Amino acid sequence: MFENISFANPQFFWLLLLLPVAMLWYFFKRKEQTASLKMSSIKGFPKGSILPKLKPALFVMRLLALAAIIVAMARPQTEDISTRTKTTKGIDIVMAIDVSSSMLAKDLKPYRLAALKKVAADFINERPNDRIGLVAYAGESYTKTPITSDKSIVLRALDEITYGQLNDGTAIGMGLATSVNRLKESKALSKVIILLTDGVNNSGFIEPQTAADLAVEFGIKTYTIGLGTNGNAMSPIAYNADGSFRYGMREVEIDESLLKSIAETTGGQYFRATDNKKLEAIYEEINKLEKTEVEEFKYYKYEEKFRPWVYLAGVLLLLEWLARNTLFRSFI
Repeated sequence: MFENISFANPQFFWLLLLLPVAMLWYFFKRKEQTASLKMSSIKGFPKGSILPKLKPALFVMRLLALAAIIVAMARPQTEDISTRTKTTKGIDIVMAIDVSSSMLAKDLKPYRLAALKKVAADFINERPNDRIGLVAYAGESYTKTPITSDKSIVLRALDEITYGQLNDGTAIGMGLATSVNRLKESKALSKVIILLTDGVNNSGFIEPQTAADLAVEFGIKTYTIGLGTNGNAMSPIAYNADGSFRYGMREVEIDESLLKSIAETTGGQYFRATDNKKLEAIYEEINKLEKTEVEEFKYYKYEEKFRPWVYLAGVLLLLEWLARNTLFRSFI
């Protein structure tokens, strides 16, 4: 009966302690008011009515009515809670992903680009209140997905990113400049670029530092990630006759000084990911650094449930009054 029920005035339940006291009072008072007559035999008297024995039922009905009134005074009610969230500080994020041939290196499992896409997908899923876009770059760059709040579109576009869609090379400046172009018109309070590369800038007609200066002009913070193990990695070094890559050990070259400079210039940070776990930890750290402020509003709707208890008490008192003045009238 009381499932999903709360009480606005639960202190009135203390009045229920009066009911046992009333029962004791009635028991002892009734004994005092009941006269007794001792006779050797009552065989000569006709059998009496059973109604006098049911007289305590009147008192029980009064007690039940009183209990119902106490429950009504406690104000039982159901509570319906609805919530609405409001993003008070939205963040627009562009993820610039290097898709050059070196991203096929196998120092991360199964290879760099696949490892990155898995971690990036987790990052996207953990940003439900932000708009996210994708930029892919190698020897040139292009916008894979403009910034959008539809995460299914972003995740599908991320899954479609592969090597071979662009001329080979590493145009860090182009990737950064395209990302800035995606964010420059944004009205978000915070604008962020996460730029990942595993090489050195060797292509494109825009210098990385020029692109970094553009990011500063438009108030865009850039986090840079250098991807690749320390030392040598199993990387594509040539093509086989069937067009597939031939792998061999190759030194990992990352222009860390450039990536640090971009991050420092724009107010971001530089990270180095040498394995899968480190890459995951970096995205988790960025996720913590760039928090979206969300304000939650709760609306409470109460439905009062005291009326049935008042009706019950009224019915009991009415029945008690009718019985007292009809059936039990001769015995009171």
